[in-house]
Amino acid sequence: MSSLDKVFTVIETVVSHQGTGLNFAAVVAETGLPKSTVHRILKYLTGVGYLSFSPDTKIYRGTLKLAGLGAEVMANFDLRKHIHPQLLKLHRESEHTCNMGVKNGNDGIFVDKIESRDFGIKLFSEVGKSFPLHCTAMGKVLLAYAQTPEIDEILFQPLTAYTDKTITDQQVLVKELEKVKMSGYAIDWEEITRGIMCVAAPVFGVAAELVCAISVAFPSYIYTDRGIDTEIEAIKRHAEAISGSFNHA
Repeated sequence: MSSLDKVFTVIETVVSHQGTGLNFAAVVAETGLPKSTVHRILKYLTGVGYLSFSPDTKIYRGTLKLAGLGAEVMANFDLRKHIHPQLLKLHRESEHTCNMGVKNGNDGIFVDKIESRDFGIKLFSEVGKSFPLHCTAMGKVLLAYAQTPEIDEILFQPLTAYTDKTITDQQVLVKELEKVKMSGYAIDWEEITRGIMCVAAPVFGVAAELVCAISVAFPSYIYTDRGIDTEIEAIKRHAEAISGSFNHA
């Protein structure tokens, strides 16, 4: 392990325990580095302001200087460019239309789309177009992992019915969102477009925060003919791969 690798190992270890912080012994134990090396790196990082040290508690934490670097990266981070290659892999594997969406207030926004050439059915999705959160697979994912006040704001509003399968009961939607978080994926059961189903999964960033949702859309007869276990497995696997990629972005 190079000297630079050791520095970043210490930073990542301390920041991963930002809530409680770590003392010197804990940093040594978690990194597996020699005490002298850890002592030298901690002294350097506190000296340049990337870590803080409390003389009273003997605890190290990351500082806002680190947060500022992260904020600058995120402000200039091209989410679509980063995720598109993995979305393309999902498209090639599934041969379905694949989408990426983000939450924007009380709606979702399509950020990327790779459409199946032989889909034969006009889809609701279009890059830049908004979509409702309560009756789309990506929307359910984005809503399930939202903050409680944001969820409540949706629940306090009438839930528009797009088809006879759209969830319009707030309590039913609450239970649906709980299922999404437990299973790690959401399904649109022809709730916004007749004849079309979607399966979506969450994508998380380096701090385990929700970044976006990705989905595959396909004709509902696939569910009738053979089931959608393949789609569920694929969307979860690719979403996990994208989440992991943020550690190397």
